[in-house]
Amino acid sequence: MAEERMGVKKTILTPEGLKKLEDELQDLKINKRKEVSLELKEARAQGDLSENAEFDAAKAAKQQIEDRIEEIEALLKHVEVVDKSDMDTSRISIGSTVTIRDMEFEEDMEYKIVGSTEADSLNGKISNESPVGKALLGHKAGDTVRVETKAGKLKYKILSIA
Repeated sequence: MAEERMGVKKTILTPEGLKKLEDELQDLKINKRKEVSLELKEARAQGDLSENAEFDAAKAAKQQIEDRIEEIEALLKHVEVVDKSDMDTSRISIGSTVTIRDMEFEEDMEYKIVGSTEADSLNGKISNESPVGKALLGHKAGDTVRVETKAGKLKYKILSIA
């Protein structure tokens, strides 16, 4: 859940999400910066920079790396990590893994509720800010939840919370 306090948006992460961002930041600062610096150096050595596509590509890559570093550092400044030991597994919250049944298609699905930064629906991680994630928050096993989405009204039965 992204909270705003005095104009600052909080980034809510699971411990795994925090580690993933920190690892990416370290890789960008240590490895990617070095790689792109070498590419820039090699491109400069080729002479005329005005028509040097390799130099332009390396400059663009360097800018992308610096932008991503800045983005991650801004996220990490206002991060709130969900503490699993404080989690109440009787109700759905950020960090919960839930098994739900789509009542229309009689299909069971498992999702982990995460902050928007970690959301990855293809890998079963849905944002607490998404329609389904938001609707599930606070409910318990056995509850039936109706969700209004762009695809229409959906109905889910919560089977379990872990």
